[in-house]
Amino acid sequence: MRGKRRLNAEINVVPYIDVMLVLLIIFMVTAPLLTNGVEVDLPDAPAETLDVENDEAIVLTVTADGELSLNVGDNPDTPLSPGEVQRIAARIISARPDAPVAVRGDGAGSYGNVVRGMVMLQQAGAERVGLLTDQVETDGGSD
Repeated sequence: MRGKRRLNAEINVVPYIDVMLVLLIIFMVTAPLLTNGVEVDLPDAPAETLDVENDEAIVLTVTADGELSLNVGDNPDTPLSPGEVQRIAARIISARPDAPVAVRGDGAGSYGNVVRGMVMLQQAGAERVGLLTDQVETDGGSD
């Protein structure tokens, strides 16, 4: 009588590991698609500055008390209603679709006012809306 084979009672976990890796990949791919909100293109570090001082850029300024103004027209400092902002911005964006669009928000103001300004510009046809900030000087050394 030759040697009898015994039954192997171990669990083979390799298929379970394969399934877990596939699920992990699926969740990693779908998670960014599930977020809701305003699309913002964040610059890579170090960030390049955008020349918004020229006549090509469309800049919406949001003051601390929520007043809105566009840098276009005869009086760029004149406060505008949200409807006027959308109407003027839509006209300019349709004429110059490649012009950079940005929001300049007061640091003491409400974050909600800045977001509403971004949404107005997106509804007016802007595909990408940037945020303007003051450039911070760094000395590069460590303290």
